[in-house]
Amino acid sequence: MVSKTRDKLIDVARQLFAHKGIENTTMNDIAAASDKGRRTIYTYFKNKRDIYNAVIERESDQLISRLRLIKDSGLDPVEKLADYLKVRFDLLNDALPRHDTLFQFLGRDFRRIDRIRRLALVKEMDMFRQVIAQGVASGDFDREQAGRLPYVESMVFQGMDYCNMRGFFQEYEIDNEKVRDDVISFMIKGLLVRRDPSPANG
Repeated sequence: MVSKTRDKLIDVARQLFAHKGIENTTMNDIAAASDKGRRTIYTYFKNKRDIYNAVIERESDQLISRLRLIKDSGLDPVEKLADYLKVRFDLLNDALPRHDTLFQFLGRDFRRIDRIRRLALVKEMDMFRQVIAQGVASGDFDREQAGRLPYVESMVFQGMDYCNMRGFFQEYEIDNEKVRDDVISFMIKGLLVRRDPSPANG
């Protein structure tokens, strides 16, 4: 019961923070939306910032759980890395409120997405390196290129997140999924071991 109540408060707070922003969400809002009294909320959280941190932790953990399933899957290293990068790319799209305008979102929720990304990055880096190491061990990934990929991936996706949040893709009528797939294909092709062409017969 305790866990369910706390989980409900986090879920309600997440929706309110996403739609109203943390500054415009009050403890009374959370109490009313969750059908709980303020006293109940203070049983689990010291203040609004404490709830906000729990929301960030929950969202980053959900991302990490999705990445862990891919890491532990039976896919070959190339497929595994492609799926891993797709989940990472979709982090921002999944977190964006669907019915709001871009500028409403930017005004109130940029920091939440940035914190989720940063916290998840810390948690995911070891898993990401393991996925890359599997590809190196199997002979699919070039060792030198693989050593560059973790920080390249971080910089690329920060840039992609920024373009997405600024509305760059929508402004120029670029399909988000095509951008995602093109970037991932480019990154993986740069990682693959180059095979010498088979010698001509005779």
